[in-house]
Amino acid sequence: MNRYRSLVALIVLLGCAVGLLAAAKYQPPFGEWKRASEQPILSPTGDLAGIFNPAVIKHGDEYFMLTRSQDKKGTSFLQSATSKDGLHFVVTGTALKPEAPYEKDGGVEDPRLVKIDGTYYLTYTGYNTKDAQLCLATSKDLKTWERKGVILPAYKGNWNVGWTKSGAILTEKVNGKYWMYFLGTAADKTDQMGLASSSDLLHWTEETQTPVLPKREGMWDERVVEPGPPPVMTKEGILLIYNGADNKLVYRVGWALFDKTDPRKVLARSETPIFTPEKEWEKVGQVPNVVFVEGLVREGNRWMFYYGGADKYIGVVGASGR
Repeated sequence: MNRYRSLVALIVLLGCAVGLLAAAKYQPPFGEWKRASEQPILSPTGDLAGIFNPAVIKHGDEYFMLTRSQDKKGTSFLQSATSKDGLHFVVTGTALKPEAPYEKDGGVEDPRLVKIDGTYYLTYTGYNTKDAQLCLATSKDLKTWERKGVILPAYKGNWNVGWTKSGAILTEKVNGKYWMYFLGTAADKTDQMGLASSSDLLHWTEETQTPVLPKREGMWDERVVEPGPPPVMTKEGILLIYNGADNKLVYRVGWALFDKTDPRKVLARSETPIFTPEKEWEKVGQVPNVVFVEGLVREGNRWMFYYGGADKYIGVVGASGR
């Protein structure tokens, strides 16, 4: 028995060593993140308590943003905003209000947005003050949205026994299927990352019996491991920016690299965060000490990441390609 335990321990240590070596060798296809604006690019006005956690996509020659906007009663809805330069946005109206039974009285929250074959797919969290569940809506023009309902219900997962949130869809098929990283709540009440697949982008099935990207004890992502913007297919693999939180619920940003032929397989993962709350408006707000990335636009050699600061403001950080 002791010999068996020693062998298991050796295998675990070797696996950790290989993972650390891969993380040390791999470099993401962008350099250091630098704030493109030292101040928020959008702040709450009027009856809003917060405007944060945005999805952003390039639509023609415009940047199109969906914001999570929250009123002073705590109810969230999605607003649209546009910009010509990716920095100066103007809110243009309400895109999605909490109307369905799985959204009422709580809100629609934390959008992610992709375009596939001429259709825009919007994943978001529907919250009815009791349950939070991962939902989907689609659009052809970014103006009219059609709800498709809850795509990963709460309390019914393989390992995620609580709420579901944060669907980040890979726009390219792998092995004939679409893939989506998402957030689930494990039995120990920590929020970790799962993986689901679909043949039609409407019906989704979990792909793993355990978290595909688990928490790490004693590290910056020991309490929350949550997908950020939609993942990107690169020559090295599937690159996913993700948001992590420690036991004090300080939110920071890191990355993970998955195998391009098997989205279940982690090739490398950042040991330290690449972006942390430093500005006053990232440290003080509705929820302190939060930078939470949800939007990504790539143009040539420039990467633009859009994030929520302290659950109250929207900021943007840029990086140059390597």
